[in-house]
Amino acid sequence: MNSPLLTLLRKEFQIEFRNGSALAGLGLYLVSTIFICYLVFWINSNQLTPLAWSALYWIILMFTLISTAAKSFIGEKKGIFIYYYSIASPNTIILAKIIYNSFLAIVLSFFGLLLFTLFLGNPIYDLDVFVLIVALASFGFAASLSLLSAIASKADHGAVLMAVLSFPVIISILFLAIRATKNCIDGLGFSACQDEIITMAAINCLIAAVSYLLFPYIWRS
Repeated sequence: MNSPLLTLLRKEFQIEFRNGSALAGLGLYLVSTIFICYLVFWINSNQLTPLAWSALYWIILMFTLISTAAKSFIGEKKGIFIYYYSIASPNTIILAKIIYNSFLAIVLSFFGLLLFTLFLGNPIYDLDVFVLIVALASFGFAASLSLLSAIASKADHGAVLMAVLSFPVIISILFLAIRATKNCIDGLGFSACQDEIITMAAINCLIAAVSYLLFPYIWRS
C-alpha cells in the first residue's frame, strides 16, 4: 500500500507533467534572460568577467526558484487542502512539498548552468565543488520558499507577501553561495569552500526541521 508521502509526490509530478505550462514558462524565462545576457556581453567583445558571470547566474537563478516555489501553496485551489487533510498529516504535506520543490529547483539550476555554459562560457575552475554548491543552494531555496509559500497562502495578497518575505530569508544562503562560487572560480579547491558548504548544509537542515515542526501550526490556522 502506498504511503501518503508517495501519494502526494506522485500527485505533484502527475500535475506537472500533465500541465507543463508552468515548467515550460520557467524554462523559457531562463532561456530568454540568458540569451539577453549573451547579446549584451558576449557579442560586445566578450566583456563578461568571471565575477559578473557569477552575479548573473545567481540573480537569474534566485528569481527563477522564487517563481517555482511560490506556486507550492499559493497556486493551489482551496478545495485541494480538504483532499490533503483526508490522506496525510501536515508534516507529510510539507515534506512532500520540500522534496518536490527541491527536485524541481535542482533540475532548473543545472539547466541554467548548462545554458550559461553554452551561451556565456564557464569560468568555474572547480566544477565538481560548484555543482555541490548549486545543489545545496537549490535545496535551501526550495525548503525555505516552500514554508514561505504556505505562510503567504493564508494572506489575502499572497503573491505580494511572498515577494516581500522571500529575499530576506534566502539572503544568507545566497551570500554563502556567491562567496563559495568566487573560490571555485579562483580554483582554490574544496578546502577553501569547506566552511561555506558546511554552513549551507547546516542551514538547510535547520530550515527543513523548522518547516517540519512549524507547518502543522500554520496548517491549523
